Amino acid sequence: MEGVTQDILDRLIDELKKLPGIGRKTAQRLAFFLLKMSVEEARGLAQAIIDVKERLRFCRWCNNVSEEEVCRFCADPRRDRTRILVVEEPITLFAVERTGEYKGLYHVLLGALSPLDGRGPSDIKAQSLLERLKQGETKEVIIATNPTIEGEATAIYLTRLIKPTGVKVTRIAYGIPVGVDLEYADEVTLIKSLEGRRELT
Repeated sequence: MEGVTQDILDRLIDELKKLPGIGRKTAQRLAFFLLKMSVEEARGLAQAIIDVKERLRFCRWCNNVSEEEVCRFCADPRRDRTRILVVEEPITLFAVERTGEYKGLYHVLLGALSPLDGRGPSDIKAQSLLERLKQGETKEVIIATNPTIEGEATAIYLTRLIKPTGVKVTRIAYGIPVGVDLEYADEVTLIKSLEGRRELT
């Protein structure tokens, strides 16, 4: 019986290690925390994970996470439709939204260019951004990719794609330290970065 118990715990630890930033020690702590939970609490957690996988999808316009075909930002008629802020992942969109300062639309690339990892232009949602620009409403695209080598490469690539359309392209300012993902920045830093954005040439 002890061997079976160990197998069950080891399986849970191995599954938890698949989460980003979780090593073996943290996975072990989480596993024993889950062991102390009531069955009802554990079922609630398991159901929340299943609901995320079964009920959430990507918005057909901007690729944000949504329960509906079109996310709440794209569906909101009060948003400024002349501006699109481009981010790598939905988590960054929510970090920007927390500032309460940006009122335009978003576009989520669902990744960044990284030739070393085998991620090229076809692996990010750049072409769907160009399709949106063809509608003619957009006056400015604000590139808010992470200030990393991959994020910079993606920003340069997007600039070259967008410039021929005649739409203004800006990049958020560097109030955010290089090498730090945007979702870890505080609201004030994000506001300053948006205010200090610059046009890319």
